[in-house]
Amino acid sequence: MSFSDQVRECIRSTINDHDKRFACLYGMLLYGRTVTRTEICLKSESEVFHAVFPVLMKTVFSASVPLITEDKPRKDGILHIYRIQGEESVTAVRRMFHIHEERRIDMRNLPTNSVGMFLGGVFLTCGTMTDPEKEYHLEFTAPTETLCHDLCDILYSVGVHPNVTKRRYAWSAYLKVSEEIGDLLTFMGAQRCTLELIDVQIDKEVKNRVNRMNNCDMANIDKVVSASERQCRDIEVIVQHDGMKDLPAELRMLAQLRMENPHLSLSELGELVHLGRSGVNHRFRRLAAVADTYRKGDAHDE
Repeated sequence: MSFSDQVRECIRSTINDHDKRFACLYGMLLYGRTVTRTEICLKSESEVFHAVFPVLMKTVFSASVPLITEDKPRKDGILHIYRIQGEESVTAVRRMFHIHEERRIDMRNLPTNSVGMFLGGVFLTCGTMTDPEKEYHLEFTAPTETLCHDLCDILYSVGVHPNVTKRRYAWSAYLKVSEEIGDLLTFMGAQRCTLELIDVQIDKEVKNRVNRMNNCDMANIDKVVSASERQCRDIEVIVQHDGMKDLPAELRMLAQLRMENPHLSLSELGELVHLGRSGVNHRFRRLAAVADTYRKGDAHDE
């Protein structure tokens, strides 16, 4: 089951009283593909939609509004098509839900505490959500620009801020902020999907933190290796010029420890000589100065 259908299944499980059934069916019908004077047509490949819509129609309209159904097989599933045809049946539905020539959201159809279920109905008809493991993206594809902006107004009112884009044949309002998506899922009754989204978000944050730590560790290792190689080259220059015997005892000891332990960091070397990192670094600078003196002498001789 796709994540979109998981959301739809959660919404379906919360349609449990008359007001919610009414609000949900209103959202499904209003955002259906076609609403004219003689036909209302809804299409979906979702099996959850297929299970919900005819039940809601029967509950709200009994048998007074007959449904014409058609299933078209596709490579990746079945396209379910529902039609309400005939001026009498269409008029009954449009009058019940105050759906006029220019489709607009009519708040008279949304009793107290049913706005979330209305949005759930809209999602059942024209909503999708990408698997959060891949990306955070929840989208409503509205059949008209007016319905898209009306939907955005409601989304703004419940604290989420969609972006709007024009698709080829429709308008889309979409969210890409995980926290806002989670809030909207909860508001529509899909709390279980919200929890799953949060789990995915936590997993991603942990993985990102581990990756940052690993990258930091690798960078530190690279620094240690680079510094050690430079220090070993300085000491080799001193050895080549038989300069070890002329070094102060503390520098000679550190030089010997570095050649024996090229993998140790400055702090780890400091523990061996009971000295802090800055003290060890200072002594290596003194060794580097001695090596540079020999190098300059070599260059002068050439």
